[in-house]
Amino acid sequence: MILKYSELKTNLKMHIHFTVEDDQKNIGDGPIQVGWFLTEDKASILYESPYRMRSQSESKHAKSAGRCPAVLQLESRYFVVNCPFDFHLRFERDVQGKPALVNVLGDQSPVRSNKLRELLTLVNENEWRTPQVPILQLKLPYCFIADEAVYLTQLDAFGHYRKNPLPGTIFGGRFPIHIWPRPLMWAFEWHDTSKDLILKRGEPLFYCQFDGFDPSRMIKLLQAEKTPELMQYMDQISGVVNYVNQTFSLFKEVEKIRPTKLIQSR
Repeated sequence: MILKYSELKTNLKMHIHFTVEDDQKNIGDGPIQVGWFLTEDKASILYESPYRMRSQSESKHAKSAGRCPAVLQLESRYFVVNCPFDFHLRFERDVQGKPALVNVLGDQSPVRSNKLRELLTLVNENEWRTPQVPILQLKLPYCFIADEAVYLTQLDAFGHYRKNPLPGTIFGGRFPIHIWPRPLMWAFEWHDTSKDLILKRGEPLFYCQFDGFDPSRMIKLLQAEKTPELMQYMDQISGVVNYVNQTFSLFKEVEKIRPTKLIQSR
């Protein structure tokens, strides 16, 4: 939305005129369609489909919090991505003082050590947001797309109770999936490195919130096809973060090569 104003000055009065222009494209009716797919097919059976958040409520009372319209409205706008693996990790520094990950489960780990190194990355220490707070990244194949203006916000699974809280916080983010489709990763800031990081397969790993131009429209999530046009488009924009600092500055150029339609449902 563009907000413009002009000032008309007279001797004693100033008149301000506002003009509101809708510069959004492809604004539709009904639910906002958001497509999702896995960028890799290898071991895809491990990655569960994202699903709409639903709190557990055993109360039958008409005034139960689980039946509150505001609660139901909020929950309907979050989608859950479950953890695909079992991890038990420890942070330490090696003899040279370099940060390192320890697989506490060792030979009992369901994930082989070589695969663990492919999935998990400790960000270089000079890139940590806060000194002495390591950043861990878990590579994931989940990707979301849209054919109208939609922003994805990735955030902590705040509605999921953990008996053993995580020793840090989720490193979330927000970006437009109609212009900048990319596979997600789970980023974690390890604030208390004296405690182990334990993740359980099948438990909520993070939430996704989708914002469109009209907040009253609901979100419809559907599995999308990996069309040749879509995958070529993603290849063209992938990896640019390694070469420029402000990737959002490329959006104008990216729009020029974007296919007319990204979502082709199965």
